[in-house]
Amino acid sequence: MAKFQFLAAIITTAVLPLVDAVSSQAYTWENVKIGGGGGFIPGIVFNPTQKGLAFARTDIGGAYKLNADDSWTPLLDFVDNARWNYWGVDALASDPVQPNRVYLATGMYTNSWDPSDGQILISTDTGSTWTPSPLPFKIGGNMPGRGMGERLAIDPNSNGILFFGARSGNGLWKSTNFGVTWTKVTSFTNAGTYVPDPTDTTGYNSDIIGISWVTFDKTSGSSGSATPRIFVGVASMGSNNVFVTNDGGSTWSAVAGQNNTYIPHKGVLSPAEKSLYVSYSNGAGPYDGTDGSVYKYNITSGVWTDITPVSGSDLYFGFGGVAVDLQLPGTIMVAALNSWWPDGQIFRSTDSGATWSPLWAWGDYPTLNKYYSYSDSLAPYIGPDYTDTTAGDKQIGWMMEALSIDPFDSNHWLYGTGATLYGGHDLLKWDSMHNVSIASLADGIEETSIQGLISPPSGPSLLSAVGDIGGFVHTSLTVSPQTGFINPTWATTADIDFAGNNPTNIVRIGTGDSSTGKQVAISTNSGITWNQDYGAADNVTGGKVAFSANGDTVLWQTNGNGPLVSQYTNAFTALNNSIFYGAAGSSFYLSTDGGKTFAPQGSLGASTSPVKVVVNLNVTGDVWVSTDAGLFHSTNLGSTFTAVPGITQAWAIALGAPISAGKYPSVFAAANIGSVGYFRSDDGGVNWVQINDVAHGFGSASSNVLTADPRIYGRVYIGTNGRGIFFGDVAGAAPSPTTTATSTAAPTTTGKTTTTTTTASTTTTKPTSTTTSSTTVKSISSTTSSSAPTSTGATVAAYAQCGGTNWTGGTVCVSGFTCTFSNPYYSQCVPS
Repeated sequence: MAKFQFLAAIITTAVLPLVDAVSSQAYTWENVKIGGGGGFIPGIVFNPTQKGLAFARTDIGGAYKLNADDSWTPLLDFVDNARWNYWGVDALASDPVQPNRVYLATGMYTNSWDPSDGQILISTDTGSTWTPSPLPFKIGGNMPGRGMGERLAIDPNSNGILFFGARSGNGLWKSTNFGVTWTKVTSFTNAGTYVPDPTDTTGYNSDIIGISWVTFDKTSGSSGSATPRIFVGVASMGSNNVFVTNDGGSTWSAVAGQNNTYIPHKGVLSPAEKSLYVSYSNGAGPYDGTDGSVYKYNITSGVWTDITPVSGSDLYFGFGGVAVDLQLPGTIMVAALNSWWPDGQIFRSTDSGATWSPLWAWGDYPTLNKYYSYSDSLAPYIGPDYTDTTAGDKQIGWMMEALSIDPFDSNHWLYGTGATLYGGHDLLKWDSMHNVSIASLADGIEETSIQGLISPPSGPSLLSAVGDIGGFVHTSLTVSPQTGFINPTWATTADIDFAGNNPTNIVRIGTGDSSTGKQVAISTNSGITWNQDYGAADNVTGGKVAFSANGDTVLWQTNGNGPLVSQYTNAFTALNNSIFYGAAGSSFYLSTDGGKTFAPQGSLGASTSPVKVVVNLNVTGDVWVSTDAGLFHSTNLGSTFTAVPGITQAWAIALGAPISAGKYPSVFAAANIGSVGYFRSDDGGVNWVQINDVAHGFGSASSNVLTADPRIYGRVYIGTNGRGIFFGDVAGAAPSPTTTATSTAAPTTTGKTTTTTTTASTTTTKPTSTTTSSTTVKSISSTTSSSAPTSTGATVAAYAQCGGTNWTGGTVCVSGFTCTFSNPYYSQCVPS
């Protein structure tokens, strides 16, 4: 794990007192609004008995409840570091008998990336509060096949009975007490055989997908008694994969006459027709699927009918989402799972699949006839905000596994994609005019993985590096950005930094998805426009980046190609002209020969895994290091470090605006100070307050990024791995300090530093480890200086600079402090 940073000046020693007990301070927390969702929405469920009640699940960002104004309310923001896998939602069920009851099957991975078993989360107040019911196996909310379903189903006649289809060969499970306890259904013996890639050594693509969906046939029973007929789809291909019981689960058999060529993704019942509609694909999804079919099973006659909407060369995708209109029996919709070009596709039938009409059709190539109007007003960056008839602009979407029609309103429909949630309120126009209105309706859903954040001292308050949707200049924290980073455009921005002396100069790096292959871009106007750095080599990607203080040198820790450096956009070369800080294990190092050799400096105690290094924007040499063994602070180039007592582990850290002029910058940390949380110190680490609360846990602390606002005291930005960006502001008075600081005056210097640090590349699918050994590195610009002050001036404050090369400030310290030579670069006022 490598870190880089440029510094423009150097400073030395200060005193760091002890930490005492930690109290809490009230904060207000809001999402920085990106809008549009930002990630895969694999499930949308309308409650069939309460009008207006609907839920959406995401793969890494928890679950949401629909509001009357089409916006969404997050339901799992309480999730903290200990429960981070709750944000992976693999199935959702809304109770048709008692609509206040809702259930979530949660767990992030079935391989080693998630060490914990899964659980069923139970709510009896429509998602306001939750109680977990542990399961003896893992659940994979962010695993292949996560768009199948729903795997969790409630008996519509006896709602205390639930069935859940597990992954990894764990079979079918049942609860008879509203999900409190679960037992395996031993009579169901087919646990699925499909594995996307048996050769995958990580276990991500080599695990058994398992059971695809569970569907009750309410019409087979009566209220108050267990429903006898239940259908179960299983992820197998080439063998029977749709099963039925007619005795409530005591015995099971394969449904006769089925076509088992592909994997069943969805099994949706049309009660009035006594028919089961099944979508199939030749992959588990959500990314794959090159062939498939749609079938209707008539329960009364036992006949299967192939109702696939297209055939021949027009069939180059599988099928995912299926919806039936409960108000209009025989009306069915089905979505192409992966039509990557020229656009996604949705089909609609009003005669039970005998005939279909598409959402678009080819005109004269390359023109498409699109039978819809399009609006992105709630998320302008996903645009363009008109119906684009050009082939290749995926306005409809992709990875479409979620598709639902409101059971109380035939005009209202919603569907999920790999980037947002779409829908509209005039669906019946599809039949009368063959034209409908489609709009992004994901307002309130913030489901992004944040890779980096910066808050420069001038210009926009925040810029973000975001997985899958690039990144943004946030000119407003409460209004969606008009556009993301463009020219060049990358799906994922891996990191971002600004130049300390010229903060309008920004650099960002991508992850290998640029059409040119070059993954470095530079802006000189705070991210409004960008120019590709043509010094970057092709096919060198990812990692972390830092900008020199004056914005002329880019230092880039790449993925797999080591550290590279470029000045004035010349070709990147192996690093050879900077001074480095380095940290490995418990040691901190300084290099003066471009990283060729390192001399040991101070110790990081018992650390085995340094996580992040940050520096004071106004004082170089003032360094903080977060590690698996706590938080460490140095004010002398890392020659010595003081461990902040009481902090046993620290991850993301940031420095922000001081509480008042002349004070030390506020220090923010995701750390363990008695418990894992988010903390702020206004006196250089002497006293701390906890700023998160029981309603805001922010998920995995080790996966999150922090930056603090240098212009607004107390404001901090937390970038999460799944719930987007939060910003927090002080809402209540801070508790009185329990320890008196020796001094909280802020040392000052004419030099500026950048604040970007780098860590190992994160992804939208795997959390950052809290235990993996790592090395951190930080670079500073080469400087020369004399050892003596050159002028006199105003009295110098405590701990401020009082000498150095070309120093023109004061050389006489305030009473009780003496101007002390520390090294050829710097003299400082320290206690006499």
